[in-house]
This record gives sequence, C-alpha cells and structure tokens, in this order.
Amino acid sequence: MLKAILGRILAFWALIAWVVLMLLFFPILMTSYATPDPEGMERFRRISKVWIPTFLFLTGCRFRRRGEDNFKKGEIYIVVVNHNSFLDIPLSTPAIPGPNKTIAKIELSRIPIFGLIYKRGSVLVDRKNPDSRKESYRAMKGVLAKGMHMCIYAEGSRNRTTRPLKEFQDGAFRLSADTGVSIIPALIFNTREVLPANKPFFFWPKPVEMHFLPPVSPEGLDYKALKDKVHGIMEAYYVAKAAGLAGDEPKSWLAGHEPKS
Repeated sequence: MLKAILGRILAFWALIAWVVLMLLFFPILMTSYATPDPEGMERFRRISKVWIPTFLFLTGCRFRRRGEDNFKKGEIYIVVVNHNSFLDIPLSTPAIPGPNKTIAKIELSRIPIFGLIYKRGSVLVDRKNPDSRKESYRAMKGVLAKGMHMCIYAEGSRNRTTRPLKEFQDGAFRLSADTGVSIIPALIFNTREVLPANKPFFFWPKPVEMHFLPPVSPEGLDYKALKDKVHGIMEAYYVAKAAGLAGDEPKSWLAGHEPKS
C-alpha cells in the first residue's frame, strides 16, 4: 500500500520533470528539422543525449548501456529491441550510436508539442491501415538508404505477459532479408518496473540498462528463420541476465550461446 502511494507521488514528479524538460528542449530539438538527414537526425539524437539523461537523473534512474562497440564504424543496422514500457522509446534514440529512427504508432504524434518531437525521430505507422503499413515499410528502407539505423520493437506492443519476450512480428526480419542489412539485437532492462504497463500513473526509480548484442546477418536465411534466430538469441540473453549469468560483455557472451537454427 505504501509503495502504491509513493509510486503515484513519484509519477507526479516524473510527469512534471518530463513536461518542464520537454518545453525547455523543444526549441533546440526543432532546429534539427532545418538540416537534412542523416545530419539532422544526428543533431536530434545528440540533443536527446542531454535531455533524456537529465530526466533520468531527476527521477532517480541511473542509465547504463553496454555493447555499443558491436556497431562497426560506417555500417548501418536494423536494431531490434524488446518493449516493456513507454520509457523504452525515449531511451533508445539517444542510446543507439549514430543517427537512427524508430518505427512508431501514429496515435502519439497527435499529442501537442510532444507529437512534433515524436514525429522527428520516427517512421509513423497506422497499424490498422494496410496502406500505411506499406508506406512505413518503404519509409524504413529510405531510412537505411540515407545511412541511418532503423530501430524496431519487434514485439509490436508492450509486453504485458510474464514471458521474457512476446512472439515477434515479421517486419524487421523482412526488412533485413530484403535489404541485406544485419540486425543488432538489443535488450532494455528494468523499464517494466520503472513505468509498468499494467499500473496506471505509477513510477518507481530503478537502474535502467540497454545491452546491444553482436550483429546477426540475414545471409542464407529467410525472414522466418532469421526471426526465430534473433528471438532465440534475445530470449536466452534476457533469461541469462535475469539469472546473473550474462556478465558485462554482450560481445563475448554470444559464443556458445547462439541458438541453433
């Protein structure tokens, strides 16, 4: 009962911190619209690297990322990320090394002020509209063609189950198979506890981490086999991390742990 009350008080503080910082950073973030991508998106990301860590600091959440050396200089990737919380998307944009865009549902783009920020860092999709889904797929190819990473939450929506990961949707893996761009599996930890999907207006400070695993090439695989392979890698790492077995080096962890296709 006490935690429930404190969680709502902290949620109120987190909301105030978010709104105030968003208004302060909004004019600076909007300057990125004046510069074509990928330079404009990189400017947006660098500003976000100040905005989001400031918010996390003010709300008592320490952030740590691991495995960023898995991004090879000059290469672009499709970054496949797990999804437990609304906090995942603002974490991902500044944490991914280099300019990147996120596939995101169109509904949140209609929120005043925030919607303009949200649209700048996203490829928008109306999941109920087949034409919108086709257009978003073409847009994601365009993001890669401009030399930017494409971030995709392959579970499609927040994981409200007790499983480490939900089943993956096909889009990220079709995109990889069609373009030949490798996938970097990425896992975010503890946002489920900080901002739970099943608790309205609740916030609880915890350390948050984002781990990037070694890239997975689509070579020799159809999109279904690629999807199964990436899901297996991510699920195994998530379980190992929860059990304290994954250690601090995602790059070396894969050896001997990669699921057989």
